[in-house]
Amino acid sequence: MGFLDAVLGRRKPVKPDLDQLFALPSAAITLQVSGGFKPTGVGSVCYRATEGAAFAATQDDVQQLLDADGGPAVERVTDRFGFTWLVCRQEPDAVSDLVTELHAVNRALEDNGFGPSLLCSLVSFRNDDGTKLGLVYLYKQGTFYPFVPQGGERRDNALELQVRGMLENDLTVEPELGRWLAVWGAPGL
Repeated sequence: MGFLDAVLGRRKPVKPDLDQLFALPSAAITLQVSGGFKPTGVGSVCYRATEGAAFAATQDDVQQLLDADGGPAVERVTDRFGFTWLVCRQEPDAVSDLVTELHAVNRALEDNGFGPSLLCSLVSFRNDDGTKLGLVYLYKQGTFYPFVPQGGERRDNALELQVRGMLENDLTVEPELGRWLAVWGAPGL
């Protein structure tokens, strides 16, 4: 990074560290103990699907690989914004298995040259009063942030900040709140 980049506030892009996803099981314990949020067993990877046979083949291969384990079938969903979500389901107490599947999806897309298409991964939680929480991993930043949707297209910013405080010892939390994007309609939320 040069002098001009430093003056203009440009930063060198962070290389994604997919292994950070493996910190989610300990974060799930912290969320349950400190905030009463339990995993739902639903996680997903969001990406921008591209045209072409190579991408379609990679997408199908990943889905078949994950379906081969005999667990719940992996589901492919396109949201209203045109993004594709590959949804994985496990038993709620099997967060490690869920994270392993999400890591496999991310790694397969990255290894086949489709890393720039990856947007985020999400693991969903819920507390006893029905409040939903998504822990979102930003692929291009290598950081996490909490997303708490409310009715309609509103979010609970105060609770998101509380969750950030709960998790700062477990996860690398995105420091710039402007990057805490709303993921309306994300599977599991």
